[in-house]
Amino acid sequence: MRSPIASLLALGSLLAPLAWSSPSRADASAWVFTGAGAVGWKQGDADLVVDGALSLDVGVGTTPDAPFIFGGLARATPILGSGVDLALLARVATRGFQAGQLGLALDAGGYARFWGERSTGFTGALTLGAPLGISLSLQGSVGTGDAVAFGAVAGIDLLRLTVYRQSLLPVWPNPFPAQERPQDVARR
Repeated sequence: MRSPIASLLALGSLLAPLAWSSPSRADASAWVFTGAGAVGWKQGDADLVVDGALSLDVGVGTTPDAPFIFGGLARATPILGSGVDLALLARVATRGFQAGQLGLALDAGGYARFWGERSTGFTGALTLGAPLGISLSLQGSVGTGDAVAFGAVAGIDLLRLTVYRQSLLPVWPNPFPAQERPQDVARR
């Protein structure tokens, strides 16, 4: 009969290789955007109203190393003085957009409005991404109750400014980028 110590040592030596790992890095994209702008909207037979609006996005996507990144977003759009539109969107973005350089992102999905005359429908946005996570988004929606909205929002994506930033590296290094760097690929 084996002693318990010998059994534990044998089990430990079998499991020891599982404790070793190679260096890892993030392999998913993410977005945390905040911005402000103006939205023109109307419902039913009412006149078009132009109000200030905010936009708050949170989302995740595929690897930032790919030429195109696919993912999803949750968006809250507070229309100042009226209420908040909530949306779930699919996103496709270029690598330049994600790396904090120049690029585009296209969002499409559904929204819900729980204020005024409640409405649900389709919403979409085309976003131009500039260096340092700066973005300009053209947004629109159309829904039940003859609801229509369109507007422009400018703001900053905090993760594209920090973790995913690949611009201005000579003057502002990114010590822990999510993307592969050429020297990382060369070491393989």
